[in-house]
Amino acid sequence: MIIGTVKEIMDQEYRVGLTPEAVHSIVADGHQVLVEAHAGEGSGFSDQEYVQAGASMVAGAAEVFARSALVVKVKQLLEPEYDHLRSGLIVFTFLHLAVEPELTRVLVEKEVTGIDFATVQLPNRDLPLLTPMSEVAGRLATQVAAHYLCKMCGGSGKLLGGVPGVPPCKVVVIGAGTVGTNAAEIALGMGADLTIIDKDIDRLRHLSGILHGRVKTLASTPTHIAEATRDADVLVGAVLIPGAKAPVLVSREMIRSMKPGSVVVDVCVDQGGCIETIHPTTHSEPTFVVDGVLHYGLPNMPGMVPRTSTHALTNATLPYVLDLANRGFAEAVNADSALARGVNVYRGRITNAAVAEAMGMAFVPLEQLLPGA
Repeated sequence: MIIGTVKEIMDQEYRVGLTPEAVHSIVADGHQVLVEAHAGEGSGFSDQEYVQAGASMVAGAAEVFARSALVVKVKQLLEPEYDHLRSGLIVFTFLHLAVEPELTRVLVEKEVTGIDFATVQLPNRDLPLLTPMSEVAGRLATQVAAHYLCKMCGGSGKLLGGVPGVPPCKVVVIGAGTVGTNAAEIALGMGADLTIIDKDIDRLRHLSGILHGRVKTLASTPTHIAEATRDADVLVGAVLIPGAKAPVLVSREMIRSMKPGSVVVDVCVDQGGCIETIHPTTHSEPTFVVDGVLHYGLPNMPGMVPRTSTHALTNATLPYVLDLANRGFAEAVNADSALARGVNVYRGRITNAAVAEAMGMAFVPLEQLLPGA
């Protein structure tokens, strides 16, 4: 199989779909790898490293898409890339289709096979390809919030952890999954006064145990969220429903109740966000202010630390890439239910129920479309 990766074109997105080490493994299994020139430079990988690993360097993305059977990316396809798509091409990346109606339409009309990293799901409900990026984003969320609390950044001028005689900031994390847990660990490490909100009481009980009671926990109700938000210096949105648009849990009224100079970081903005006032921002313009509250809505936070993020992501994705290459698409998804759950679009149909519901389109189970069905 010919596998390709291209330079990401999202604003200041420096990650890349394959490391040179991954290329070496793919080539060792007898496959060909095409890499767009300079694709890895943002993550610290030179073209020469890819060549030494066995890749063929290609001048532009158009040729990579044209010659590859499988294209491995990081972020969703953007409009300039739509013309490169064709029937039968497999694209393996973060797709976020629940909030991308135009991309969904293009993938369906062109009969592209779209596999979303974020919906590859193990039988125990773990998300093996999303988890490493959630870990990175959760840790960054607290670091970013601490930075933007600084007065010259538009914040309230508070130190997240305080100092002796001056209380620490109140940090509220909504969602106790991977993002929330990692945001909480960094917040505690920086000395914050931390509250985590989630609807899963067992999960809250678990976190209270592993964090040795240093965290306040609240069951997720509108009243609890409103009260915690009002008192928060930092609010982190960390809610996830795999494949679906994030539920809005924090209203405009709740944001209005916050202290001026407070900071909101919505990590789930790439799925629509759980905060009513959030919208996606860019590395070039990462923040905006609503009702005196500074909002940070970067949908590709792990791109801030591309070297770490690319290694972490490729460690998780490479086994699936090799499986697709070695078995072929149909055999690979038949053999691996987790990979099958990652397939959002196939043969012009929506094969993920959450995406179909968000788009108002028909859902067709993948198994009905596979050869021999």
